[in-house]
Amino acid sequence: MRLLDFLAAEATVAELQAVEKEDVIEELVGRLVSAGKLNKRHAKVVTKAILEREALGSTGVGGGIAVPHAKHSSVKQIIGCLGRSKKGVDFAAIDGEPVYLVFLLISPSDQPGPHLKALEHISVVLRDENFSRFLTRAKDNEELVSLLAEADEKFYRD
Repeated sequence: MRLLDFLAAEATVAELQAVEKEDVIEELVGRLVSAGKLNKRHAKVVTKAILEREALGSTGVGGGIAVPHAKHSSVKQIIGCLGRSKKGVDFAAIDGEPVYLVFLLISPSDQPGPHLKALEHISVVLRDENFSRFLTRAKDNEELVSLLAEADEKFYRD
């Protein structure tokens, strides 16, 4: 499984408009709807599921990164997207620093294995500080997607 197998390139956003955690999650879910990856009628319940998961403990993992995620029966396969905030968002991250990169992930309720595998893939890539730095400096959506493709080649050769 590669990042671009579940991260929707067409839902990637280089300049998040939202400045609050809840609004960022809502904006990214909206991007998945606009990209045709999530049915519009499920957007509110999926957003609620992610926020409920977030209430259990912040997904701000430090280093300017958050990975809000949830499982929901309305999706049949893992979907996700990447959003970048140039200003930074308070995600109550473990290091207390603002978040600049948000990897949103939604998985089917009945597939915990692939959900964990997707989280692991994101984690492996983000351990590379140079890669994270390149993502935060990307000039547009196309460059973000190109960097994700490069990460797939570097970390997930078949």
